[in-house]
Amino acid sequence: MFGCVAVYVEDKIVLILREKRDLPADNGVWLATTAEHHESLRREFPRMRSIRVLGGKTTQWQLLPADDPDFETAALRACRLIRERDPRIGKVPKRKAVAKPASRSPARRKRRRNHDESGA
Repeated sequence: MFGCVAVYVEDKIVLILREKRDLPADNGVWLATTAEHHESLRREFPRMRSIRVLGGKTTQWQLLPADDPDFETAALRACRLIRERDPRIGKVPKRKAVAKPASRSPARRKRRRNHDESGA
């Protein structure tokens, strides 16, 4: 996913793991959450912040930055919360619309029909 690794639990995306050369400030663990949970999660992860590469506004996704001295502790804590099914972490991705198959032109349908009838 975007050159990163997405982690799912059943149908929920819970984390994205990012380690890229471009914008290294956004490397680390991206938590799938919603704005309503930011405050309570920030109490558990004081250095959690919005992801800069997603724009200047507060984002639903939040980052546990890899350059944080407590990164490993924070990442393990996030994994424990996910294992405990903490409702603040994880989102079911929106389903993409299924594309309709392209309709064939009348000439193409005729060629296909002739090909099928000839047994070739």
